[in-house]
Amino acid sequence: MTFISEVTEEEIKKERAKARQLRQSQWWKRKRSEGVCYFCHEKFPPKELTMDHIIPLIRGGKSAKGNIVPSCKECNNKKKHMLPLEWEEYLERLRAQET
Repeated sequence: MTFISEVTEEEIKKERAKARQLRQSQWWKRKRSEGVCYFCHEKFPPKELTMDHIIPLIRGGKSAKGNIVPSCKECNNKKKHMLPLEWEEYLERLRAQET
């Protein structure tokens, strides 16, 4: 499932530049200071949390406050370019393998 057919490299560069600006903002510093990963809900030292896009840039997501969340490195690396529904399905498969 994709929301748009293709995202250009130029659009991705533009959104990454917006993300770099947001990383410097007080909004992001406060968000990260809570020290909680959006995906696994575990506590981390704030400096260990990364910025992640709920809807990845390559899938048409934007670098906007409503699409950016703090994520631990493990969740961010596992999620990669997944959409929220795909991430949930991935987690369900992992849980099924554990039982």
